[in-house]
Amino acid sequence: MYFGTRTDEATSFALLDRYVEAGGRVLDTANCYSFWSSPSGHGGQSEAVIGRWLAANPGLREELVIATKVGVEPTDDGGVEGLSAAVIEREAARSLERLGIDVIDLYWAHGEDRATDLEETVSAFGALVTSGAVARLGVSNHPTWRVERGRAIAQGLGVEPWTALQLTTSYLEPRPGAAVPGKDHRFGWVTEETRDYLAEHPDLELWVYSPLVQGSYDRDDRPFPDAYEHAGTTERLAGLTRRADELGVPRSRLVLAWMLDQGWKPIVGVSTVEQLDSALASDSLRPEIR
Repeated sequence: MYFGTRTDEATSFALLDRYVEAGGRVLDTANCYSFWSSPSGHGGQSEAVIGRWLAANPGLREELVIATKVGVEPTDDGGVEGLSAAVIEREAARSLERLGIDVIDLYWAHGEDRATDLEETVSAFGALVTSGAVARLGVSNHPTWRVERGRAIAQGLGVEPWTALQLTTSYLEPRPGAAVPGKDHRFGWVTEETRDYLAEHPDLELWVYSPLVQGSYDRDDRPFPDAYEHAGTTERLAGLTRRADELGVPRSRLVLAWMLDQGWKPIVGVSTVEQLDSALASDSLRPEIR
């Protein structure tokens, strides 16, 4: 997320190199990453760094799945770009240029835009697949009913539907309705309704952002937000800590293994090679949590 802003290019390249060396193949970014860390107030830096890294590693592109997003890049008037057909078409072209690729493997609707007719949004995404600019479509930070309606519209139009859903959750969960700093997408959370919908629609794949609550499982300097203070947290965290100690691994690694074992795809942001290696090692722990 912070490639080109908080994470300088040399460190970004080192992380990407190590990720691929260890077998990593999926890169998830966005056209808006990371506007909040840039003096310009606009994003695009992360895509540009990945593009330069790909250019420095010819032949590697074909081995990777590259995902990016559209919809929440700030506009100069203080709003966000939204999901109109014009924005989707324009931003897909800009992302392709920054990344230096011909096809976006997975293109996400990053956030809701209720000012634009949903049929216009779905049709525009579908047109990108038809043209060959995009291979697959996903949706993030939308309520379940909008996901269902968008998929139904796509079926009616005969265009590619959303087949991936990106939301946030973790092994520990905040109190229902409690505000969590940095999580300002109203419908960005996995809920019981989400789980039920996914169980009934196995073609829809769940990707999880911020699965480690910004490092709170392992870092004393990053305690869990107040919203996580409830009896359920105390009980589950104690059990997690006990099992992690038995295995001699960080709690975060066990959390990722738990997610992977459910068939979810956690998206982990790291700033050091050590953090990356720990995250990558989580897959080998899956048998230990069953």
